[in-house]
Amino acid sequence: MKEASCSCGQLRVTCEGDPLKASICHCDACRKRTGSAFGIAVFFPRAQVSAEGEERVFTRPADSGRNVTFHFCPQCGSNVWWEPERMPDRAAVALGAFADPDFAMPDQSVSDARRYKWIEFPDAMEKRAE
Repeated sequence: MKEASCSCGQLRVTCEGDPLKASICHCDACRKRTGSAFGIAVFFPRAQVSAEGEERVFTRPADSGRNVTFHFCPQCGSNVWWEPERMPDRAAVALGAFADPDFAMPDQSVSDARRYKWIEFPDAMEKRAE
């Protein structure tokens, strides 16, 4: 079991089993969502992710044109997890919402063409321009 939460701890997410993958995303929407140079999503099978606590949702189109629904805490505003319409069998959880510092390095870097040029990753990481 892996547990994630918002900044105030009111919204909590429990993930069973190991993640399917973790992706760093450099798209403009992820940078705006996180207020950082990129966002990191840890993907789990949707059936293995459960949320507890009050939440609000925000849905927006992704670069793919399909919607993504974000779940955030109405108290502190933290975006904790989201559901990508193009992958209905998966849920993504913000890596930073986990207290566990032992997560493995993300598998891939997406929207890599938008990556700030001063960010460098190991050559072994898959990089996708989309």
